[in-house]
Amino acid sequence: MVNARRLLLQTGARIAGLAALAAAAPRTFAALRNAPYPFTLGVASGAPLPDSVVLWTRILHNPLDAAATPPIAYTVRWELAEDEAFRRVVAQGSASALPALAHSVHVDVRGLRPDRWYWYRFLLGDAVSPVGRTRTAPAPDTLPDTLKLAVASCQHWEFGAYGAHRHIARAAPDLVAFLGDYIYEWGAYSLQHPQRAARRDDSFTLAQYRARYAQYKSDPDLQAAHLVAPWIMTWDDHEVANDYGGLRDELLSPDFAARRAAAYQAYCEHQPIRFDMRRFDQVRMHGRYDWGQLARFHVLDNRQYRSPQACPRPGRGGSSSVYRNACAMLADGRRTMLGNEQEQWLKEGLRTSRARWNVLAQQTLMAQSSQVEIHRVSDGRFWTDGWDGYPAARQRLLDALVGSRAANPVVLSGDVHTFYAAELRRDPTQPGRPRNPVVATEFCGTSITSNSRPQQRTAQYVAMNPHIKYGRSDRRGYMLCALTPARMTVLCQGLDDVRDRHSAVNTLARFAVEAGAPRIIQDA
Repeated sequence: MVNARRLLLQTGARIAGLAALAAAAPRTFAALRNAPYPFTLGVASGAPLPDSVVLWTRILHNPLDAAATPPIAYTVRWELAEDEAFRRVVAQGSASALPALAHSVHVDVRGLRPDRWYWYRFLLGDAVSPVGRTRTAPAPDTLPDTLKLAVASCQHWEFGAYGAHRHIARAAPDLVAFLGDYIYEWGAYSLQHPQRAARRDDSFTLAQYRARYAQYKSDPDLQAAHLVAPWIMTWDDHEVANDYGGLRDELLSPDFAARRAAAYQAYCEHQPIRFDMRRFDQVRMHGRYDWGQLARFHVLDNRQYRSPQACPRPGRGGSSSVYRNACAMLADGRRTMLGNEQEQWLKEGLRTSRARWNVLAQQTLMAQSSQVEIHRVSDGRFWTDGWDGYPAARQRLLDALVGSRAANPVVLSGDVHTFYAAELRRDPTQPGRPRNPVVATEFCGTSITSNSRPQQRTAQYVAMNPHIKYGRSDRRGYMLCALTPARMTVLCQGLDDVRDRHSAVNTLARFAVEAGAPRIIQDA
């Protein structure tokens, strides 16, 4: 603990120095003509509000060589227009791309009209970025007819190409929700997706995490998905390290606090989000986004504030699979997934919501999923990194859903590299009891690329957990959702071949939920 405190103090001092450097506003430079193209990582937008959206880019001449970009501050111009040809520019300005923030640019454009599509671009010298399409959220007092939403997560560079993002771009959604594992912390640095994964080059420092984001964001299909719509985002474990919980990693590393702060800074530098640049030892990721009165998105962070995983292997941190009656920690009501402050924030957001749909956008499967048939002897076997490892916290969340009377709660999940559709009850072992109704529905998306278990095993899990109505782990892809005031539909979109960026995609399953009736309708 002494080492951790010292590292936190050192991290705080480094961050204070960074803030001072940024506040000093160093003299900035425009790029020379005929310099290498500076927008190799594309552009992105996100965090849409009725009058605002965040625009992002990073000045980087070579995705695999940050040193090729001189360590000076650049003046980057930006434009936002009502048309793709930029004949009707409605906002423009300039921003400083500082070396202290990896030459990233974040522009929070204000004063926009609600429920409008816009086009944007960045300019540096004679270089012009790709043109991105973005939009604002509808006005708070309106009820939109529909919202088209793509949901994605888990895109390990080593395990396939980003054909799923190519199809997301073609679907032209209004909004993309990315639910974590945007990067993975290890793998060979290459601009080509390999045919075989190799465990090497783990990320520990700020420079290494920055290099990892540059590698991932160099992919043209990922760039295309960012170009078509704004994103709302949260993170999971691999943006830092596998299965970390709070300030503890798998190796119980004494310097993990510094590693986490470096990873958090690199994440903020590379995503179209609002953040406080004065500190990165803690970063607020949870947020609330209203789509008029049609939907309220409660975007959660279940990594940063969680209690460490219960009953880890001896001498290790991280997850394990345990029998419930052999792990007393699972029954500890003090353990938390979200932290007390975020739990209270969520309760308030649910209580005050006037939305027709309340969507919890979060990282991992919420439905109970025992790995063995539950009976009196075993009482179930559970993976401790997911919500099954935090049953009291899950119970508090489900109680909050009931107590708030928030309309039509739906949970969107990722992390487990499997399509699931489930009905959430306070007691999943007693689905037939009249006083144990369905509290919410859950739809979990598979991964963009990251591998999973055999389908035969997933089918066994579904059979042993009757509240889980569907499971498919043998295909990679994403979910495509449509929300209307009366219904939400969900398509599970699976790739034929994750290694082929030109792979076809097929709808593996269709589901629907009717407003006022929290049950899953299959093959809708």
